Amino acid sequence: MTTTRLPAEQRRRQLLDVSCDVFAAGGFHATSMDDVAAGAGVTKPVLYQHFSSKRALFLELLEDVGQQLLTELAIATRGATTGRERVEAGFAAYFRFVTNNRAAFRVLFGASARNDAEFSTVVRGVLDAVCEAIALLIDINAPDAQRRVLAHALVGIAEATSRDALTVPDSQDAAELARWVSELAWFGLRGIRIQTN
Repeated sequence: MTTTRLPAEQRRRQLLDVSCDVFAAGGFHATSMDDVAAGAGVTKPVLYQHFSSKRALFLELLEDVGQQLLTELAIATRGATTGRERVEAGFAAYFRFVTNNRAAFRVLFGASARNDAEFSTVVRGVLDAVCEAIALLIDINAPDAQRRVLAHALVGIAEATSRDALTVPDSQDAAELARWVSELAWFGLRGIRIQTN
């Protein structure tokens, strides 16, 4: 096997991208480092120069995919000036990420990540970070604890909708999904009554 030499950072990026597709197709346990190396067109020793084990590779992949999602959400909502714009922009970014990165979604929310204590800790950390970011964007006069619960509810809606969208043979339009779900979320948030004790 002839391996094209790439700068270390570029090679690591390539290996993460390829491993995302390979793990999404086969799952963590059924995928070997040989599979990842073959998919990337490198030798196994080259793969081990960058990742000490399959578990180390998968852990870094989970963190990488989570960071990509967080970055997309931050960029999309940064320019929004109203609560409604933030809701729409956030859902649009989330569904764009899912429909354009199906493998990444499957890795982050698949069984491999949920059925392993170490992997699920990383995924929980990603979800907590997403929910913290969303809680800050919820434009209602409510206590922080309530906003955090609402953020988790919105993420749950987005995740369940994404799972359903990925079962549709023809790719679901991200903008259409965002429009439908953001309308539900926006009017739901508008209807919240703040209780004072």
